[in-house]
Parts: sequence; C-alpha cells; structure tokens
Amino acid sequence: MNKKQGIIVVVSGPSGAGKGTVCKCLTDKNPGIFLSVSATSRQQAEGEIDGQTYYYLTEEDFKARIKNNEFLEWATYNGNYYGTLKEKVENQTAQGNDVILEIDVQGAMQIKKTYPHAVLVFILPPSWQELEKRLIDRNREDMEQIQKRLETARKEIPFADKYNYIIVNDDLETATKELESVITAEKVKAQSCKNIVEQFKNNI
Repeated sequence: MNKKQGIIVVVSGPSGAGKGTVCKCLTDKNPGIFLSVSATSRQQAEGEIDGQTYYYLTEEDFKARIKNNEFLEWATYNGNYYGTLKEKVENQTAQGNDVILEIDVQGAMQIKKTYPHAVLVFILPPSWQELEKRLIDRNREDMEQIQKRLETARKEIPFADKYNYIIVNDDLETATKELESVITAEKVKAQSCKNIVEQFKNNI
C-alpha cells in the first residue's frame, strides 16, 4: 500500500508565545515531521547557513519566483521578501512526511485560501501579562522594540478564531504533546486517508 501523503501544518502566534520552541521540540522528537525553511531576499548574516536558516535568494530571483507561482505564501518585512517555497514543502509531503510552517498570520491566511487542506494552529501564551513578561525576560530588545512586538500581537491575536486549533503554551511539554496530537488526529481524518480508501475501492 502506498505511503499516506504528509500534511502541512501552519503554526502562528504572537512573538513570545513560544511557538518556535514548541515546533523545535516536536520536530526533534519526530523524524517524520519537518520544520519548513523559508526563503528570503535579505543578506545572509554571519553564522547563518543557506538551506538551514533560510534559502537565500536575490530580490530579482524572488520576484521572478512570485510571478511563476512558486510560493505557498510570501510577504515583505523591513524591505525584504520572505516566503515558503512550494516545491520544498510538496517534496516532503509526497514522501509521507509532515511539514510545519512557522509563519505569521498574513502568510497563514494566504495558505488558508490557496491550500484549504492545510491545518492551522495558533499558539497563545496563558495571559497577556505572561506575554509581556516573556518578552522582557528574553532580554533581547529594549522596551521600544518590545512595545512594537506587543502592538503587533494585539493585531494578530484576533485572528486566532480563524485557525483550526488553539494551543495555550503554559507548559512546554504539554503544548508540544498537544501539537503532536493535532497532527496525529489530522492524519487519520477521512479526507487525509482518501487515497487509501480509493485503493481499497479499486480492489474490492
């Protein structure tokens, strides 16, 4: 019997919700689940690895790929282009692997329109106060930058009800298990098993 098609899981959430940590914990423990690597037109920074940190493209190449419909989603941020290459994701799902796209709300809404079978998961912190605390405790940015992130979060969080699942990241291990459970449940849905059912029908 042919291997079941992998699924695309879109994970979004405000900065400080811990979505990146949850995704990394899940992919580290599950060899059949991959975290998608985005493409970007920005310059490669020291210590970054092409194909692991990002796929680095020239702005000209990025724009040409947009015209050729080679992205599942794309957006501009701080004057640079960012996007998810369709071919990279579909190659993995064709092999039966599941792919997590850790992207923002804008990209998630694009995928919801163009790839309706994708599973959308929104990760929230347990409270607004906890979100503020996490951003401050990271000690990465000054208060002006933190306030900008909080302002972005105020715009992102209302989109949570457009997602298929919401996970509250109060405990990392629990949140990781919940995300894993979402993927397990989605893979045994009738729609996900459609090809297998067709094979049975053809041999009855």
